[in-house]
Amino acid sequence: MVTDLPYPGRAESTEQDVPREECGVFGVWAPGEEVSKLAFYGLFALQHRGQEAAGISVGDGSQMLVYKDLGLVSQVFDEQVLASLRGHVAVGHARYSTTGGGSWENAQPTFRTTVAGSGLALGHNGNLVNTAELFERAVAEGADASTPNASAATGSQRATTDTDLVCGLLAANAADKGVEQAAMELLPTVRGAFSMVFSDESTLYAARDGHGVRPLVLGRLERGWVVASETAGLDIVGASFVREVEPGELLAIDSEGLRSQRFAAPEPKGCVFEYVYLARPDTTIAGRSVHSTRVDIGRKLARENPVEADLVMPVPESGTPAAVGYAEESGIPYGNGLVKNAYVGRTFIEPSQTIRQLGIRLKLNPLREVIRGKRLVVVDDSIVRGNTQRALVRMLREAGALEVHVRIASPPVRWPCYYGIDFASRAELVANGLDLDGVRRSIGADSLGYISLDGLVAASEQPRNRLCAACFDGQYPIPIPEEDRLGKHMLEDSDGARSEESSGAADPVFPSGYGAEDAVGRP
Repeated sequence: MVTDLPYPGRAESTEQDVPREECGVFGVWAPGEEVSKLAFYGLFALQHRGQEAAGISVGDGSQMLVYKDLGLVSQVFDEQVLASLRGHVAVGHARYSTTGGGSWENAQPTFRTTVAGSGLALGHNGNLVNTAELFERAVAEGADASTPNASAATGSQRATTDTDLVCGLLAANAADKGVEQAAMELLPTVRGAFSMVFSDESTLYAARDGHGVRPLVLGRLERGWVVASETAGLDIVGASFVREVEPGELLAIDSEGLRSQRFAAPEPKGCVFEYVYLARPDTTIAGRSVHSTRVDIGRKLARENPVEADLVMPVPESGTPAAVGYAEESGIPYGNGLVKNAYVGRTFIEPSQTIRQLGIRLKLNPLREVIRGKRLVVVDDSIVRGNTQRALVRMLREAGALEVHVRIASPPVRWPCYYGIDFASRAELVANGLDLDGVRRSIGADSLGYISLDGLVAASEQPRNRLCAACFDGQYPIPIPEEDRLGKHMLEDSDGARSEESSGAADPVFPSGYGAEDAVGRP
């Protein structure tokens, strides 16, 4: 039934000095539509949120199939695979690892079977902060196959991600209570940031944590419904925006329509970094265009950090809207001084040491005739370790720039994120150990200016008390237990589980279990 396809490898990123995106989730319930293709295009629109792995599950009312692998959406799926995924309900996921490494086992949607034999597939954007507690509960309830109490009937496996744990616990309790009731009982005990899309063979579910840290939106098709991490995911499949999934809300969509229940009182704390970097510029968050927000950030950045210069130029692509705003406010001409190689980081060929030493030149190359003899204002979205900006400033000077003034469209990043962005550790964050002038000297700029947190919040047009800005101010709205500060490999490293590096290549297969009658199972 399943033809082994060439293993597409794993993308090697040269962008080691940027905040890593989290994940993109997409769900569709649409009888009569090719839901696997709708999910494919939805994930295609959300590819920026995760490039390590992709997967789609499809249910047809009686069985469920899941297909997932490492690589980009366009590399994991082709026409033949999508045609084999037939049904009316689908869950899609594009992953960057935040808990659990980038191995095949950790690709999503995560799949489990219940004691009754029905399937459950779940995709998750965000990061949980009570993973250790959930692991202990999974052990007690036999929802983890590494424990003596594990039940083979649940199709359970060694949990190496927080998503695995939630899916296993849901499956363990769904047989008696049904998925909806099991979710209503489990989700109030799940702490952290989560936008989840999951389904059984017939029904699509979507849930967002009580703080709404990660985005999730609801859209309407002519013959169904769609949920997605961003409105751009609705646009690509022609779904009309209905509303955001509310913090603390569980949606269920089936032949009886759409149902909504509350499992937590809403205390909104949306991630402000979505406006800075994570979301697509053509996405709308809380009624505010991300592109307009970034342009306004640039205007405020110019007012807060003026400088005499000849040219405002962005670090493409995430710095472009803010650079436009800076140029408009300052009156300094805007120009493109850097050409971006759109395909770097999407190759599976390991660069040679000689090429690797060139660093940023793999991604960006200067337009010398634009830069030469100019005083430059260079606008970027953020500084994490400072390595990228250091190399960039050096490259611009070598290209003939007289002065390089760096302007950053976010405040200094001084704290790690425990809610789904894979920042560097606090010790590696350059702004954590240095003051403004220290960072300026570190990157070699003539001047350095960040937008203030007040300016960033004002540009978002959201009340300050409805935003999470913990990476800037260290004020975490959801307390972080000490045992959950151990990093993304905490479950894999806890008992000698196979690490990401030792996992090796894996054939893309349908998981063994319910709905995979002739599929090749993965040991």
